[in-house]
Amino acid sequence: MKKVKLGPRTLIYPLPAVLIGCTFDKRPNFMTASWCCIACSEPAAVAVSIKKTRFTLKGIEERGAFSVNVPSTKLVREVDACGLYSGRDKDKARLFDVFYGDLRAAPLVRECPINHECKVVHLLDVGSHKLVVGEIVETYMTEDCQVQGEPDAEKIDPMIYLTSVRQYARLGDVLAKAYKVGKGTI
Repeated sequence: MKKVKLGPRTLIYPLPAVLIGCTFDKRPNFMTASWCCIACSEPAAVAVSIKKTRFTLKGIEERGAFSVNVPSTKLVREVDACGLYSGRDKDKARLFDVFYGDLRAAPLVRECPINHECKVVHLLDVGSHKLVVGEIVETYMTEDCQVQGEPDAEKIDPMIYLTSVRQYARLGDVLAKAYKVGKGTI
């Protein structure tokens, strides 16, 4: 296969489309983010990269806490709106039924099937963005998105973001069983 050089690009697929929640000036705010990932399992932690100029980053730095809310595809309009407008200018929290968990510092979106309540453990300056690493202090899940107590991806129906074409999509077909399909390959 022939390869072509593209220069340094941030191409990793799929990217999640999540809502990052914070409190700034005593009011809840949410921004759309796709540069978000699991950072650690023990302790459970996530990382999100946020542009230094973002209103949400100021709230995270001010309170030392944030939330990662995993929306279903039903929330595509609201998720997109949270990426279009700044919390400086718009009250994006009015789009949702907001609740607070044990930390009482980071707003969570009740309509999202999964919510992670996080306390900041690291802020790393990486250029135009800061990498925010948060320990997950609690995870909330909509009860009917589980099967036998475990998360069900089909019921959660998470959104993914296709960066190069600026589109939202949903998960596709199952390809194979993990930790099984590769056995005997090597």
